Amino acid sequence: MGIDNKLYDRLADTWWRDDSLLSLLRTVMNPVRFPYMRRVIVERLGIDPAGRTALDVGCGGGLLAEEFARLGCRMTGVDPSRESLATARAHAEQSGLEIEYATGVGEELPFEDGSFEIVYCCDVLEHVTDLDRVLAETARVLRPGGLYLYDTINRTLRSRLVMIKLFQEWPSTALMEPNLHDWDMFIKPSELVASLERSGLENRELAGIRPAGNPLAMVRSLRRRARGEIPFDELARRLSMTESRDKSISYMGYAIKAA
Repeated sequence: MGIDNKLYDRLADTWWRDDSLLSLLRTVMNPVRFPYMRRVIVERLGIDPAGRTALDVGCGGGLLAEEFARLGCRMTGVDPSRESLATARAHAEQSGLEIEYATGVGEELPFEDGSFEIVYCCDVLEHVTDLDRVLAETARVLRPGGLYLYDTINRTLRSRLVMIKLFQEWPSTALMEPNLHDWDMFIKPSELVASLERSGLENRELAGIRPAGNPLAMVRSLRRRARGEIPFDELARRLSMTESRDKSISYMGYAIKAA
């Protein structure tokens, strides 16, 4: 089917708008993944994030970069969409946050070896055509002993139903752009762990992400939004995600680069 990554150029001015598709990454996804990542850094690994150099690979409009900047990290974001980076810079300045943004792709990061202590990649790995190369580049710019955090989408029948059919293809419930995701590009945990290992990154943990509410209530809310009865910001209040042992739709985790 193929995916259309150019949509991030077209929608670049909507990253921080509450009533937009991209805002769901901030209002629905960030509340489950950022606390997990903060817990890994501060509690699991005992790292003081203040002053740590961190890189957001595929930062988009800066939705997660600003969270890490508020945590105290010295943030850099990289993304191929110049339009999205313009939005990210403007919002960071408006928010009083110092974040460096650079144009680039995960397959060829524009940074020197060992530049960062923390690298993370969210909503990105399922969009790349060469996973091994992206992870090898990540490992290259990460310092020995450095931390890699990620989330992505599993390739299962359940993810096809939810992420492709329910969220993307069926007109009565769809909320995503028609070519946002390609099920064949989703990544099984075993495949990701193997690719991490080939790049010298030792995976330490996997945690699932799943909808927290009643599935039928979620479908009803999606149908109401598709009919124009509720906007995206109201949909976000009805769609909550939670950390879970169930990795059949989405999952997150972390790895350490060999010292």
